[in-house]
Amino acid sequence: MKEFIEFVVKALVDYPEEVDIKEVDGERVVVFELRLNPTDVGKVIGKQGRTITAIRTLLTSTAAKAGKRAMLEIIEPEGRERPPRRIEDSPRRFEE
Repeated sequence: MKEFIEFVVKALVDYPEEVDIKEVDGERVVVFELRLNPTDVGKVIGKQGRTITAIRTLLTSTAAKAGKRAMLEIIEPEGRERPPRRIEDSPRRFEE
């Protein structure tokens, strides 16, 4: 499963040498922690999260064949904070 994630993610990003996947085994759940270059995070997530959702779906079905559950998490680089949402960024509402 780790090799599958690595193969797909490295094909999507600009800096494949910075892709790092850590596998954390639990009793019934395997968590894959994905670390990559901050400029590549958007490429892995995709528009409206479609790319990461597709990767997670394939990972879930692969893990089910092995009788386990799998989760994929993108780990944000330390010290990097998401900018707060501004009111202008939210969907517009019609005013009467």
